[in-house]
Amino acid sequence: MTNPLLSPSTLPHGLPPFALIEDEHYVPAFQEGMAEQRAEVAAIVADESEPTFENTFLPLERSGQTLRRVAEVFYNKSSADSSDAISAIEEELAPVLAAHEDAIRLDPGLYARISAVHAALDSLALDAESRYLVESYHEEFTLAGAGLPESGKERLKQLNAELSTLQTKFEKGLLADTNELAVHLDDAAELAGLSEAEISAAREAARDRDLDGYLVTLVLPTGHPFLHRLDDRAVRERVMAASRARGTHGGEHDTRDLVLRITALRAERARLLGFADHASYVTASQTAKTPDAVAAMLSRLAPAAARNARAEKADLHESAGFDIESWDWAYYAERVRAAKYDVDTAAMRPYFEAERVLRDGVFFAASRLYGIRFQQRDDLVAYHPDVRVFEVFDADDSSLGLFLYDLYTRDSKRGGAWMNELAQHTELLGGGTIVVNNHNVPKPADGEPTLLTYDEVGTLFHEFGHALHGLFGRTVYPRFAGTSVYRDFVEFPSQVNEMWMLWPEVLDNYARHYETGESMPADLVERIRASEAFNQGFATSEYLAAAMLDQAWHRIDADAHVESVEDFEAAALAAAGLDDAAVPPRYSSTYFAHTFSGGYDAGYYSYIWSEVLDADTVEWFKENSGLSRDGGERFRRRLLGVGGSKDPLEAYRDFRGRDAVIEPLLRRRGLDSAGE
Repeated sequence: MTNPLLSPSTLPHGLPPFALIEDEHYVPAFQEGMAEQRAEVAAIVADESEPTFENTFLPLERSGQTLRRVAEVFYNKSSADSSDAISAIEEELAPVLAAHEDAIRLDPGLYARISAVHAALDSLALDAESRYLVESYHEEFTLAGAGLPESGKERLKQLNAELSTLQTKFEKGLLADTNELAVHLDDAAELAGLSEAEISAAREAARDRDLDGYLVTLVLPTGHPFLHRLDDRAVRERVMAASRARGTHGGEHDTRDLVLRITALRAERARLLGFADHASYVTASQTAKTPDAVAAMLSRLAPAAARNARAEKADLHESAGFDIESWDWAYYAERVRAAKYDVDTAAMRPYFEAERVLRDGVFFAASRLYGIRFQQRDDLVAYHPDVRVFEVFDADDSSLGLFLYDLYTRDSKRGGAWMNELAQHTELLGGGTIVVNNHNVPKPADGEPTLLTYDEVGTLFHEFGHALHGLFGRTVYPRFAGTSVYRDFVEFPSQVNEMWMLWPEVLDNYARHYETGESMPADLVERIRASEAFNQGFATSEYLAAAMLDQAWHRIDADAHVESVEDFEAAALAAAGLDDAAVPPRYSSTYFAHTFSGGYDAGYYSYIWSEVLDADTVEWFKENSGLSRDGGERFRRRLLGVGGSKDPLEAYRDFRGRDAVIEPLLRRRGLDSAGE
């Protein structure tokens, strides 16, 4: 049987031949890819000539192409369209792949060659990107434990293997529990406040599971979009209770023991590698450099955010006439917003038809900034029938890459929204570029329009910012391609792209009533802009609560013994001053996928860390170019296009002309008095 994963695709930009790929192809393809890379690395180590950049780093960058191709396809599948079979494969492969990575990064012969070139770096005539490549590899291998004695390496391998297995189990269990805890309702009256399209979608969701009535499926964060509009307080409470119960109610999908074991193993690994805790280990290779720098920023913002949230809560209490609970906040916030600004977010939705938002908003802004255009490729098959494929062309009509757009939620897709890369063009290897945007917008009933919420529109712009980062990357080496940048920098380009959502020229182009084609009324637009800072106390507090909880779990040292997830979380939130029950963290520990399975461990601070750069960049666009090719080209050439090929803060200085300042962020979030 021919395995379609083992040969480079001949489709445009190397689009995987999804129609030919079966589940049984994955394991053999992974095995072949690992064997191929082991042989490639062994050849580097066996080279008896003096280590050089050319005989060590170039073959390293060329190695593992089959494995990389297989992994990109498989992990896109496992996150966007999983199944029991895919989950089983993922669980089987997790420790095997961890061992494979360890075998390379802990190889003493390879580390010796890397270190030899690194030691001679100042005497080598290398260009800036090549020099940075040597520094990057040396840092990675050193932090990975390549310099440990053999006994330490053996324990490290055990820790990495177990962690990879546990993190996969966390992801699998959370997806299952999120599906199982969907709220089943018998009567449409219980959904009063929702639109007809949303009620129809809830009915379809129930039918998909062979149920009568209606089903409110959960989303990844604590808060559910329906909480803004559900009139029935008891139903709101049920939805919030179901969301918060994930991973806590016993059985095979309870994640509490996983949380405790994962954090303990991470702490042990950090000590083995010479760090005080896992947060110190993680931030050493980020722009933050230390967890103390992270703590200083978060603790500067938290008091003002909590103070603003308390003031907002008082307004909600006055509106409701009773003490506000977590399931009430969004509902009464909408009413207070309407009273203060005459803005009804539900009334915006007819102006946010998904196709117009995509083509006349997201694509339009990118075209104005960067001169690119988009062509739908109905002849190309993606990994699910809902996924659409677009080819992206540069201003000179050359093909930049493919953009895969996966809008709708389904039981086989994990929660949230994210961007994947299926291929990255580089000067060294050539090849194509393929990026994927995944969302979780409820699919309407047949014949109904897809009307987005205000937040969903923002998410489309955000995720497309990641897509642009991937599409525009033009580096020599695969290691630096696309979004391969520091975790606490990667959110910056996507956050900047959100600014165009309300840019007058862009908003006027896409915000048209789906039935009449009329533009969103000018007075409504002005009220929306005036209300942008509304409820920022809540929004900032729920985010900071999650970020500081993530830090707390990963400041634990290896000698600590935590027995209760609930008690630890309560103590951490109290210490942060963010323990108001009406403002729960955006993610609680038992369903905090970012930190326990999603690669943001000790790194969830990255969003607001990056937002400092984002807010400062928005000021630059407003003061200088606005929505123009000049500004877009400067941002593309000096930031987006360099990928990870230079220090990100140096790239920022190249763009901005100076370091970022925090004041624009404080003004945006109403935290001007933070730290007082």
